[in-house]
Amino acid sequence: MAKEFDVIVIGAGPGGYIAAIRAAQLGKSVAVVEKWRNPSGTLKLGGTCLNVGCIPSKALLASSEEFENAAHHLGDHGIEVSGVQLDIAKMLARKDGIVERMTKGIEFLFRKNKITWLKGHGKFTGRSDGGYHIEVSGEGETETVTGKNVIIATGSKARHLPFALVDNRIVADNEGALSFDSVPKKLVVIGAGVIGLELGSVWRRLGAEVTVLEALPTFLASADEALAKEALKQLTKQGLKINLGVDISEVKASENGVTVRYRDKDGGDQALEADRLIVSVGRVPNTDNLGLESIGLAANERGFIEVDDGCRTKLPNLYAIGDVVRGPMLAHKAEDEGVMVAELIDEQKPHIDYNCVPWVIYTEPEIAWVGKSEQQLKAEGRDIKTGQFPFLANGRALGIGRAEGFVKMIADANTDELLGVHIISSNASDLIAEAVVAMEFKAASEDIGRICHPHPSLSEVMREAALAVDKRALNM
Repeated sequence: MAKEFDVIVIGAGPGGYIAAIRAAQLGKSVAVVEKWRNPSGTLKLGGTCLNVGCIPSKALLASSEEFENAAHHLGDHGIEVSGVQLDIAKMLARKDGIVERMTKGIEFLFRKNKITWLKGHGKFTGRSDGGYHIEVSGEGETETVTGKNVIIATGSKARHLPFALVDNRIVADNEGALSFDSVPKKLVVIGAGVIGLELGSVWRRLGAEVTVLEALPTFLASADEALAKEALKQLTKQGLKINLGVDISEVKASENGVTVRYRDKDGGDQALEADRLIVSVGRVPNTDNLGLESIGLAANERGFIEVDDGCRTKLPNLYAIGDVVRGPMLAHKAEDEGVMVAELIDEQKPHIDYNCVPWVIYTEPEIAWVGKSEQQLKAEGRDIKTGQFPFLANGRALGIGRAEGFVKMIADANTDELLGVHIISSNASDLIAEAVVAMEFKAASEDIGRICHPHPSLSEVMREAALAVDKRALNM
């Protein structure tokens, strides 16, 4: 007899496993279908984010920052260090150890919440009055299970270029770029998006000469212009060579390296030779081979599943979250959608304000924002006022040697409601949380300006930027 569950989640990434946990907390019988295997062939939970995305990349970012500090910046503190050496194998082992700890943690949470892990590939085979029928295969005997409610949380995969065959040795996507066994002397990155900039920063700090090729004529087009301009300045100063408006015509790889031919923004033909290439040109949703046709559903022309504000598909009791639906491909967005859907299934009334979902790029300095940019608001015809304050005038930032960047706040010119906060600084990923809370509660810039912030701290710049909205910053 087929197993039946109140909720079946297909995919155990951040959206999927969080949805499962919340549904289990609400008393539902829950199963999660997941087929991910690590390089050693072991089945793992956590999806792309925990295994080859957010977690391992941040581990390498931290390690590379420590290496650069020891090799180049400790002298500023009066600490003389010589003979700094890189053990890339140990660095990668540390990264893998963190991943293992996190994925084991999810297995523990599944046991704690009595969630069934169905190991294998999940595919719809039909539906009936009892729910949706899903075939789970790939791990020995195939079985079919039924879910009264189903959440599709299958995530995304790296988009590849037809003329750049990824072997994850010479030509790599995000997975291969996290596991280079040596530091390339010369590295080319195609794509100046979040992943390209983060991975390019890692290998630049470890000693590679890094060139980033971006097709768009503008840098970080989705960010506020002031933020993007400062980010380009800081990353270029660090040694990243960023070329915008390029048109790549050929990628030719060999056993020993790769040649990239392209036309630059001025129309000139260029060629770059490198030891390795990272292709980072976005991601595409994992909606193929799900058997959607068997239940009368189809992905759109871009591979996404159409949903409403509650992540409901056009079919009853069928939901989709995370990278397979509209909106930014962010792990924390997927998590919030997972919680929302679990609570909708429980007949609660949750909601998500997508304008309050923060963005973060984990370069150094970090880049983070929430809400709308100045150019977006001006295009809408909104009457706004802005305030900006630099970390160069902050004692804590100077003390830790991280005085680059600023906080920019944008408020409605009439009501003072906070409309956007844009940060480039060390620890911007943590500082942005204050702005998210403020915007969720429809705070005014004055509200942040009147809140006591600890001194000395980086968070003081948040207050100063808020005060600057009304031209009353105290420390500049």
